[in-house]
Amino acid sequence: MLADVLSATVPSVVPAAVAVIAVDGEVVAAEAAGELVRYTDPDGTLAPVRPPARCDSVFDLASVSKLFTTSVILSLVAEGRLDLDAPVATWLPAFYADRPHITLRHLLTHTAGLQPTHRVDHVPPAARMDTILATPITSPVGGPYLYTDVGMVTVGRIAEIAGAAPLDELVRARVTEPLGLTDTAYRRLPFREDAAPPPLSAAAGPSREPRVSAGQGHAPADVSRIAKTECHRAIGEVHDETAHSLGGVAGHAGVFSTADDLLRYGEALRLGRLPLTDEMTRDHDVKNAPFRHGLGVRIGDPAVVGPLTDAFGHSGFTGTSLLVDRARRLTVVLLTNAVHPVRGRPGIRELRHAVAAEALQIVFRP
Repeated sequence: MLADVLSATVPSVVPAAVAVIAVDGEVVAAEAAGELVRYTDPDGTLAPVRPPARCDSVFDLASVSKLFTTSVILSLVAEGRLDLDAPVATWLPAFYADRPHITLRHLLTHTAGLQPTHRVDHVPPAARMDTILATPITSPVGGPYLYTDVGMVTVGRIAEIAGAAPLDELVRARVTEPLGLTDTAYRRLPFREDAAPPPLSAAAGPSREPRVSAGQGHAPADVSRIAKTECHRAIGEVHDETAHSLGGVAGHAGVFSTADDLLRYGEALRLGRLPLTDEMTRDHDVKNAPFRHGLGVRIGDPAVVGPLTDAFGHSGFTGTSLLVDRARRLTVVLLTNAVHPVRGRPGIRELRHAVAAEALQIVFRP
């Protein structure tokens, strides 16, 4: 049973976990276990107040955010504002004019030859996005596969230019609001007057998101529902270092959500209720990837799918994952805070496999 799967790993593997399994859109199993805030320090000192995880608890999705960015991009493609096979230099000439062979499709399939990460916390805030956009190519364009957050940050910036709005507002207007995902959003960090980024421009030169008023584009403000990540992060602050440096909103990470909301998003992908879902979830024949790859989405990722070998979705560094298996009519969500109080604890792969295996058993259970 799903409850047994979670209880076997809480708190030894993860302090808190919420899992939901749906067949044909109907929830057939939903369980929550553990505590949203269990420790006060990296040494594992127990917190005096440890709120229990609930099915409506909010988690930092980490790289599962890439799916939301991709959905925004594909909505803009469907409207003719973007072209997957046009050069990235079309929208970012100041940074890509000297590499016109790189396309938006390359970025979404991690075949643009960009390095995996580019830390910018040491860079003045107003220059951080431009620094990432200027990241040089380190591998051949077109493959082999090289997973890169830099590419998806760039994708998010392209979405802002084509959509003429900040990324968090695009995700709200084009994904979460139409699907009724009321608990899903970025949690934008407070702006400082001495570090406010320059205003958004429709021009494809150096620029960044505009300042927004408090609360605009935010996830629910009730931090008592949010699972804590590493101890150096305040509850509700994005865990990812690059997303944090960019103010909490980035194309590769930063979205917070509940299991129920993420399930609804997965169902929208399963049923093709978002633009160009078939193009997003088909195999794009990426060279040397450890799994098949769509646009911003992984197919049959062995680190996540367990026995659901044809499922597509994504995982997040914080211990999150979304799987959709169209053939079996399954949608599987696992949200955890595996990085609390520190990153690197073993067992999250096995937990993901166990939840996927339980989903498969449910399908065949009388």
